[in-house]
Amino acid sequence: MTEIYSPTACRQLSQMAIAIIFFHGSEYLLALSIHGRSNVSLNSLLISKSYLLAMLFSLVEYVIEVTLFPELKEYWAISNLGLAMVVIGEIIRKMAIITAGRAFTHVIRVHYDERHQLITHGIYKFIRHPGYCGFLIWSVGTQIMLCNPLSTIAFAAVVWRFFAKRIAYEEFFLRQFFGAQYEEYSRRVVSGVPFVNWRSTNVVN
Repeated sequence: MTEIYSPTACRQLSQMAIAIIFFHGSEYLLALSIHGRSNVSLNSLLISKSYLLAMLFSLVEYVIEVTLFPELKEYWAISNLGLAMVVIGEIIRKMAIITAGRAFTHVIRVHYDERHQLITHGIYKFIRHPGYCGFLIWSVGTQIMLCNPLSTIAFAAVVWRFFAKRIAYEEFFLRQFFGAQYEEYSRRVVSGVPFVNWRSTNVVN
């Protein structure tokens, strides 16, 4: 068990803790500053039971591997790549929130609000769903940073599947709200999630 207290483990787990605290803390604070305290709940921390289970699974994997196969955690080129992904994902997501302002919500809008605008400037000029793109990069990056092979694959698959369904659902309503304007926008700009480019979603699941 001494490997858990090795310099490698201390550094990687510290980076993970900082990444998680900063991601969720800044998410909540931005929601407060944009929407006001009366319109924000603890749900804006984006911490669900499924999320906690996933993070627990990744921690268990890390402890087992660093104890039995400590050399697996010494691939610093891979770990640093993961750290870079965490930073990049964080930046992309926070740029999305700040650029969209009040148009950015953690719950998909299913009813039209005249204050709801289609955001196509800033980072949205290049990515339709930068918030999802950023979270995908961030979440997978945390596991690459820990050199967790199983969790890297699991996080990539689960988060991708979640966003593939969410984008289809969200874009159904965006087409209802903005019609041809959104159709033209979706043809020009990629979704930001690999292999997901819903241009003609007609069914809400």
